[in-house]
This record gives sequence, C-alpha cells and structure tokens, in this order.
Amino acid sequence: MKVKTEIAPETALIKEALPKVDFTDTFSTTNHQDTLENITNLIFGKEPKWVTLLFKIRNSIVKLFGLKTEMPKNVNTHFKVGSYIGFFQIFNIIENEVLLGADDSHLKFRVSIFNSQEKDFNIKVTTLVQYNNTFGKIYMTIIKPFHCLVVKSMIKNAHKSN
Repeated sequence: MKVKTEIAPETALIKEALPKVDFTDTFSTTNHQDTLENITNLIFGKEPKWVTLLFKIRNSIVKLFGLKTEMPKNVNTHFKVGSYIGFFQIFNIIENEVLLGADDSHLKFRVSIFNSQEKDFNIKVTTLVQYNNTFGKIYMTIIKPFHCLVVKSMIKNAHKSN
C-alpha cells in the first residue's frame, strides 16, 4: 500500500492553522529521499490528467456561485511563505512541515505536509477545512468523495520506497 489513511498528527502548524476545523483527513506515504520542498511539489506541483479535468469541471460550476477559480496574477512560485504551489498559497514553512491553503467566501482550506521521520509512512498530508457559511458545508459534502480520491492520487506521486 503506497498511501494509507491516518489520524491527523498534532503538529505545530496544524494546531495554529485555523481557529475552527469542521473537516479533516490525513493520508500518508513513505519518502525519505526527497526534501520537504520536493515532496510538496511532487504532490501539488503537477496533478494527474484526470484530476485536471475534474478541476476544470469544478471550476466551471463553482464560478457560477462566485467562487475563486483562478490563481492571482503574477504569483511567485518559489518555495517561500506567500508563494504558490499549484493553486495553493504557502502560509508557513518550518523544518519538518509546510502549510498551504486557500481562502474563499464559503470556506478556508489548509493542508499540512509533515515529515514525521518514521520508518514507514513518514509523509503525513492533512487537510483542514473551516466552513464560513452553509454553502461551505454543502460544497464540502458534495466534493468529499472526489477530494479523497484526488488527494490519495496526488500523494502517490510522492511515494518513494527505500
């Protein structure tokens, strides 16, 4: 098994990510060969083609509701706070963890990529969501099954056995 479901770790960045967490999940894989920057880029830098298609469908639907569907103009893609990896802004970087995310009118989304240094399944990818309103809760209910498939697929990109 390259990716498994886990309980969210209690890391420094997860504890401070959002004032309230309405949804969370954690998936893990093994990678002791790459830096945290490389692992983050392996997961979020390039998605599988079927995921790109799902995002296009999602964007065409949610645009009707006024949700964000495009990256800001002139984004910085360097690995530093304030820059972007894929659609997500980097909020914080510490030695063994990166916190990415996006804020919109319906919800706030954060994802932690944490290297626990364990022998197996050391890379923990935790999604945290705070609903801003009822639409955020409805939106998350609709996309939750797709979210799990997409995240697991993207995390497989970072799997490297020793």
